[in-house]
Amino acid sequence: MACRIVLLHATPVAMEPIRSAFAQRWPEAEPVNLLDDALTIDRAREAELSEAMIDRFVAFGLYGQSLGAAGILVTCSAFGPAVDRLAARCAVPVLKPNQAMFEAAAAHGRRIGMLATFAPSVATMTDEFDRFVAESGRPATLETIVVDGAMAALRRGDAEAHNRLIAARAAALVGCDAIMLAHFSTSRAFAAVSEAVSVPVLSAPELAVDRIRALVTGPATA
Repeated sequence: MACRIVLLHATPVAMEPIRSAFAQRWPEAEPVNLLDDALTIDRAREAELSEAMIDRFVAFGLYGQSLGAAGILVTCSAFGPAVDRLAARCAVPVLKPNQAMFEAAAAHGRRIGMLATFAPSVATMTDEFDRFVAESGRPATLETIVVDGAMAALRRGDAEAHNRLIAARAAALVGCDAIMLAHFSTSRAFAAVSEAVSVPVLSAPELAVDRIRALVTGPATA
């Protein structure tokens, strides 16, 4: 039986990048998609992640576990504390979307840039990055740019404009040792950003697939 990985989506624009990453990096897996896009809509209305929102997210994830999940991969970066709460209650590995990417970025140097398109996620992602730095002992700082208009373009189906807007802001981070694309959805801009800068560019989906595979089955042999 294929290894079932439940994917928790809070926005539909994250779904295609992770589908593609599984097809490329772990085609033998059985990814199962759960989408609650009201989570993103309501999260955008909150200055901080509320207890009510955390409870909703945990219930969402526990349902995912009940489907026979061998692991759970969260694809939205705006719910860090809720993912921590979910992980504490789950009997299977639960992975945040950017955990593996943070580790890969820190290996490139001390000054890390990040291009984001969903502003409410920045605070939780910054907290997660700072916690990773403190726990790992790797001194690093994070500089984030929120690209206005890119998410709106993607939601109306204009991926080309989304990618162009993100790539145009990348030049402001050329002094960094590496640039991260903050969300699974921004991985679409990987080629455009890589062409615009000479520093390493990292996107989360492929790294996340490799990490959840290692957590569930052990390190890949291929």
